[in-house]
Amino acid sequence: MTAATTLELARQLIARASITPDDAGCQRLIAERLEPCGFAARHLRFGEVDNVWLSRGRGAPVFAFLGHTDVVPPGPAEAWHGDPFQPWERDGLLYGRGAADMKGSVAAMTMAMQRFVAAHPGHRGTVAMLLTSDEEGEAVNGARRVMENLRESGVAMDWCLVGEPCSRRRLGDVIKNGRRGSLNCRLTIRGRQGHTAYPQAADNPIHRLAPALLELTQTAWDPGNAHYPPGGLQVSNLRAGAGAANVIPGAATVEFNLRFSTARTEADLKAEIAALLERHGLDYECRWAEASQPFLSPGGELLAAVKAAIKNICRLDAETSTDGG
Repeated sequence: MTAATTLELARQLIARASITPDDAGCQRLIAERLEPCGFAARHLRFGEVDNVWLSRGRGAPVFAFLGHTDVVPPGPAEAWHGDPFQPWERDGLLYGRGAADMKGSVAAMTMAMQRFVAAHPGHRGTVAMLLTSDEEGEAVNGARRVMENLRESGVAMDWCLVGEPCSRRRLGDVIKNGRRGSLNCRLTIRGRQGHTAYPQAADNPIHRLAPALLELTQTAWDPGNAHYPPGGLQVSNLRAGAGAANVIPGAATVEFNLRFSTARTEADLKAEIAALLERHGLDYECRWAEASQPFLSPGGELLAAVKAAIKNICRLDAETSTDGG
């Protein structure tokens, strides 16, 4: 269970083209590594999403690693220096889709579990790992569904450590002890299609959208506080038109994301955005995706243990932060 073993496991995981929500056999590979160490595997498939809960021991306290085996699409192959699913090394670094986010971490967590139970075969409580193939996608049938399943069977986590990459400049310089909430919306503005030469007979939804969109993006939706950075609205997609240069479209669609702290609520944000759109006199429809809620772990045994481990191994005083995704 050396660094070379961890590296080889990471390479094996990267070689599986597990584009969300396809797990491509990654979870079974991890289960095969941990089952000989006494871990029981509970494979949970919801819709197209594979999840696995690997646990050893019984009762409280329950410590779990949390990770995902899916990756985002690699994009154009010609933009890569090599096959994104054939890992390679250069200048001491490992490359390939998922090397950082987060198959390298999954490999490291797996090896850490093996080392722990080898050193402490009679450990108290339960050690576990939860893996999903739905983190990079809609995140509906992944960890959230597994947690519901675990609660129904009487399993509750005392501590959970997520292996997502979050360092800024050096490994271990940041610990994410919380996250802002995330709220997505698809906003459609309805107008009336027509010819650009006869605008009086049409109603251009792009022109109607523009002032409201400017206000949406310039509003300070969440000023932040001592624990959270400010949260704003970011547009991710904007679509309109039939492809012809002389046709006024009948509708315009904009997709945006809002990040918010525990000082705001999903319901309040939705109500304020609706009021803004009404004030602009728009004929609109908002389709909201289920939000991720903000959370904060201000302190405790796990955070203290992680800080101590980083200090011991990386010789760094890690900063706690709630920024990012």
